[in-house]
Amino acid sequence: RLHGNTAEEPHILLECDSSVLDSIQKHLKLYKIRRKVTITPCPELSLWAVIPGEQPGDASSLPKRADQALLFTPDPRAEVMGWRLIAKKGANLSEIIPGSQIGDVQDYHRHRYKQGIPEGVEDLPPGVALPLESNLAFMNGISFTKGCYIGQELTARTHHMGVIRKRLLPVRFPAAPPGARIPPGTDILTESGKRAGKFRAGAGELGLALLRLAHAGEPLCVALGGDRVRLSASTPQWWPKAAAK
Repeated sequence: RLHGNTAEEPHILLECDSSVLDSIQKHLKLYKIRRKVTITPCPELSLWAVIPGEQPGDASSLPKRADQALLFTPDPRAEVMGWRLIAKKGANLSEIIPGSQIGDVQDYHRHRYKQGIPEGVEDLPPGVALPLESNLAFMNGISFTKGCYIGQELTARTHHMGVIRKRLLPVRFPAAPPGARIPPGTDILTESGKRAGKFRAGAGELGLALLRLAHAGEPLCVALGGDRVRLSASTPQWWPKAAAK
């Protein structure tokens, strides 16, 4: 929320996957239904991820020029993801956060994959990815007290039964797989050739895969060009302890 007090008209900034900007606007406008709501993109703004070092810190420990940042807030998904910074395009990031180093988007994605954080339509295919299997309950992404929403009955029932057989997990190859990137949906197999899950997305030797928890601790592989390439899955340290079982 961007408004300063309750007397103002509410202004809400929604971050989304830029590749589906048009479809998200159409979807939101479909449910506007005569309400006085204006939905417009904000091309004048730029979004930054401020990734912490090896040890997560507190946002107050970061020196910053708050007057140049429209929004500077802890990433709501997990502490290991650091902070989200929204500023005007062209803002000097070294002034807002002195001493910081500017990386590229691949640095950010590699950090996400290492921590098992899904994002966007590639990691979370619309109509395919289920919220609980995607670990959204661990990332403040699901409300179990909110009223009706699409998929709410299935999500709530699965949550209260406590039976989740597959989850999105970070995976690692011994080295970057040869050739082009692994196609999303590639089968992941156990050593005996049994299907353990499917590869979702990755960069270099890191990636995300939807795996059956019963096979997550076993040696795994994918078939690439007639060869089998090994990989291993892990449970993120930031998950609730009960979820790792």
